[in-house]
Amino acid sequence: MGEQEQVQPAAPIGAASEDRGDPTTQQMRTVGQRRREAERKLDLHLEEASHKGEPSATEGEDHSEG
Repeated sequence: MGEQEQVQPAAPIGAASEDRGDPTTQQMRTVGQRRREAERKLDLHLEEASHKGEPSATEGEDHSEG
């Protein structure tokens, strides 16, 4: 029988060789921080969207002047 080369799967583009194992503490902190920022931004967008149909006090005053 001939020798067979063992081929390891290629890492995704941009992935460092140490990213193959468990994530480090710093990586987990970064992911958590990004998630919190994304959730905060989503909450802000949802709040703005829920108030979009409601005329604000300043909008009503602006339309009466003219």
